Amino acid sequence: MQISVPLINGMLADEYGKYAPAADMLADHPIKSFPIKITDAPADTKTFALVFIDYDSTPVCGFTWIHWLAANIPATLTDIPANASRELADKFVQGNNSNAGSLVNGNPLITSGYVGPQPPDKIHDYTLMVFALDDTLPLKNKYWLNDFIHAAKGHILAKAQIDLPSRA
Repeated sequence: MQISVPLINGMLADEYGKYAPAADMLADHPIKSFPIKITDAPADTKTFALVFIDYDSTPVCGFTWIHWLAANIPATLTDIPANASRELADKFVQGNNSNAGSLVNGNPLITSGYVGPQPPDKIHDYTLMVFALDDTLPLKNKYWLNDFIHAAKGHILAKAQIDLPSRA
């Protein structure tokens, strides 16, 4: 399985992160998700799930920042369009991002679904993982990353991962 995201000069486009236009910001956070293309998924894939995280945030805030969790994406949706987190929210479930955590206490408007990169110190490499699954997982909106990890055990057919740099 392969995944791809369009990059501009090797970086995630500004419209999906820190330099997004005001129309794509909510509570001072970018909320327009980037497009993802999935190819060569196993033939028996029933759903996809994605995890978008920032390991480079650890020295800044003390933990890996979760930017987007989504599961039960139909296997037919191999071209996930830009802004799917908001415009296709009824097609799959989305988990809590790090704004939902008690250490952050983020604005309730942005605790679930996509919140884009906002690296405060330098370019960060954001890790996107897409999983091909053999079933629909028993997850509901606002699930946590650990809920996905437990539910996905024994159901992962393939996994693809890429790093998406975003500028500070």
